[in-house]
Formats: sequence, structure tokens, C-alpha cells
Amino acid sequence: MAQLNMVEALNLGLHQAMRADERVVVMGEDIASTGGVFRVTAGLKDAFGEARVIDTPLAESGIVGTAIGMSIYGLRPVAEVQFDAFVYPAFDQIVVHAARYAWRSAGTTPASIVIRIPFGGGVRAPELHSDSPEALFCHVPGLKVVCPTTPADARDVLLAAIADPDPVIVMEPKRVYRAGRSEVPDEAPIDIADADGALAELMRARVARDGDDLAIVTYGATTPLCVAAAERLEAEHGVSAEVLDLRGLFPLDVEAITEAASRCGRALVVHEAPRHAGLGAEVSSLIHERAILDLEAPVLRVTGFDVPFPQFANEDDYLPSVERIVAGAVEVLEF
Repeated sequence: MAQLNMVEALNLGLHQAMRADERVVVMGEDIASTGGVFRVTAGLKDAFGEARVIDTPLAESGIVGTAIGMSIYGLRPVAEVQFDAFVYPAFDQIVVHAARYAWRSAGTTPASIVIRIPFGGGVRAPELHSDSPEALFCHVPGLKVVCPTTPADARDVLLAAIADPDPVIVMEPKRVYRAGRSEVPDEAPIDIADADGALAELMRARVARDGDDLAIVTYGATTPLCVAAAERLEAEHGVSAEVLDLRGLFPLDVEAITEAASRCGRALVVHEAPRHAGLGAEVSSLIHERAILDLEAPVLRVTGFDVPFPQFANEDDYLPSVERIVAGAVEVLEF
């Protein structure tokens, strides 16, 4: 077991995937010579050469379009989008082509690509570097959307996504890239050549903290904030709050969400993406549709705001905080 942060775990996963399967290629802006902005791809060029670790032009549509062509040829490309909002020029390739090849070909020729997207705020980046566009991809049939929160999950999800036949969007919460270390097994638990069903298992929701009075449903960088909020709720209000880390954003783990809400009787959904039509709206709707008779209060949401992500001075005002999460939880509890 190694103590790794998320960047190191993702790097380990890429090394393991490329050693295990020569079809795996990595591509993106500045990912070869410099190891990427966040250094997730550091050392790959030296280990596997320029033919498999490819610096691309600053053209996201071209990056994803090329990856689709590679996958149809038989390769397993992993495309890095340098920052979240940079993916918008590639949206056409992702939605119109990658997501539909399996459907168009009756399952014979899926676009087996992985698109890695560092996303979210909290790192004092300029405009177009802190968006949370996950809901856009969750609306697209044919895509799978995952969001690991721990280093071990990040490595395992990446390996399973590479092995999966469907196009997979891996949303990586950059605020937790180096936020802490945890144990990651040295040996890869997933065989790239025989990983049928591995991604589905890793897309099941993870209980980040046990509780019985309130279910807090979240994902990504707000997960550790929700855990901290749950600890404060217990210390200050005597409330036992469960924190459910979704991991899989599309498809959702409907069973885990419903069970937690039904058992606790109250639920709060937390994410940093804008509120309107965010993933929290879907989670709230699912709970109301499937667990309404067990609820003691409406499901509430703590989210970002329906404005462009602000500049440095106002970043902390936009992002959900422990204080905002506690306030939202108290509102649900007192309803």
C-alpha cells in the first residue's frame, strides 16, 4: 500500500494501464513534454514514448475527434481536457459522435474513449478554469459520467473506464487533487483485458460517513466538506448525518440514494455546480418519486449559484462551505 494523493493515484493508473495494454494512448495539451498542468501525466512520455503520449494542438474538438477515430481503429485513447470549460468546443464531438457510435452501429463499434476533465473551483484559477459542467454530460444517453473523490477510487475508476467499451467522462475534482493522501494498493485490482462490469461496480455510491437522521448526498470536492459538516452537526446539534458520495453521476446509483433517504427520512443534496437543472435536481426528484412516503421534510439543496463562476475575490462566496451545508441541514431538520 502506498500513501498517494489523487494526482499520484491517477498517474499510477495511467502507468499501469499503458503497461498492461499497448492499445492505450494518452493525448492532450502539454501532457507529454511537461506532464500536464496538474502533472497527472508526468513520466509517461519517458516510459512509453511519443507515439503513445501525444502533445496535441490547443484544439479540444480536434483532440476528442482524433480520439474517436483512434478508438474506431482499435486503440483505447485517454484524452485530457486541460480545464473544465475548455471542453465546450468539443461538446459536438462528444454528444453527436462519441455518445452515438454504439447506437448507430448496433453495438458493434462503440467509441471506447476516456475523457479526463479536471473540474470545479477552489484553486484560484481565472475565468473558464473553474466550471462544473457535469450535468451537461449527464443529460446525454450513451455516455457514462464518473467522479472519484478518493485517490484509490480515482486510480480504480480510471482503469475501469479505460477497459469499458462505452465512452466515459471522468470528472476529476481539482480541489482535492492534492488535498490529502490515503492508501492505494500497489497492484491494480482491475485487469484491463478482462474488466467486464468493473466500472458499474465502481459507479455505486460510497458511504463516506454513516448516519441515521439525515442523508447528505454529494460528490466530488464537496464530499469532504459534507463530512466536516456532518461532524459539526453531531457535535453541535446531536444529529447523526450520513454522507453518500455518488461516484457515478450517470447512471446514478438510484437504489443507494433511495435507501439512504428512506432510512433517514430527510435528505440534503450538495454540489458546487449551479443550482438550476444541476444534478441535485435529478437526485431530489428521484428521492421524491421513490421515497415520498418515508420523508419527513422536502429534499433541499446547497449548491453554487446561477451565475458565471466568479473571479478570485468572490470565489469563496460562490462555493458551498461547511457553514452553508450545516445551515441547509438545519433547515431540513427543522422543517
